[in-house]
Amino acid sequence: MNCSTTTLFDWRAEFKRLEGAYAPATMRSYYSDVQIFVSWCEDQAVVPFPASVVTVCCFLEKQAPDRAPSTVRRRLYAIRKAHRLLRLPDPTYDEDINLTFRRIQRAKHGRPKQAKGLTRDYLNMFLDVQPNDPWGLRNRAMLSLGYELLTRRSELVALTTSDLDFLCDGTLRVIIRRSKADPFGHGRIAFTSRKTAKLVSKWLEWRGPDISFLFCPIYQGRAVDRDLSTTTVKRLVKSAASAS
Repeated sequence: MNCSTTTLFDWRAEFKRLEGAYAPATMRSYYSDVQIFVSWCEDQAVVPFPASVVTVCCFLEKQAPDRAPSTVRRRLYAIRKAHRLLRLPDPTYDEDINLTFRRIQRAKHGRPKQAKGLTRDYLNMFLDVQPNDPWGLRNRAMLSLGYELLTRRSELVALTTSDLDFLCDGTLRVIIRRSKADPFGHGRIAFTSRKTAKLVSKWLEWRGPDISFLFCPIYQGRAVDRDLSTTTVKRLVKSAASAS
């Protein structure tokens, strides 16, 4: 069957139905993984929707050599979701698919790389190398708060000033409203040390009261009323580790 048949199925339009029900990062993965599958099918002159069992098996095998099994599994799930949304026969539950994926897993003997944990000693070194300027005030507060709250980068940059409550004992109570492990936004409450509360207080005193997000960009020495990107936090940790 010719690949032009795929024009009958607008998979991107169907995936729009998921927006709001899934996290933005999940949606980006779905779009990316399905597009990779569709592009591969076009190169092979085979139809992606509905895909045959043979097509999916070949795709997984071609993906496996340069990728972790978890990535291959994620792409398999994206193909499955696309077929469900298009209401097409789903080939991904066939036993041949299961056997192909088991072979892929068994062929990967290396253990997954584990990132080194951020200990208190590392945190103190990261804090010590921050400059004595507004960027340093923000970075020290952000590093210390993220460490004590055990937040992901996305959770940290999503915090607003209204999520903080300074307690009478000099500590902070923080509401983390949504996270990867809490997709429905039930939220959780966490507490900080006096040291971290003091660092956050110093940052807020410089930043001023008219910024909604807790941490914000600084441009030409002035706070900008918008949220930070997760990439900024990643760069901060890397640069602090290099300077320590």
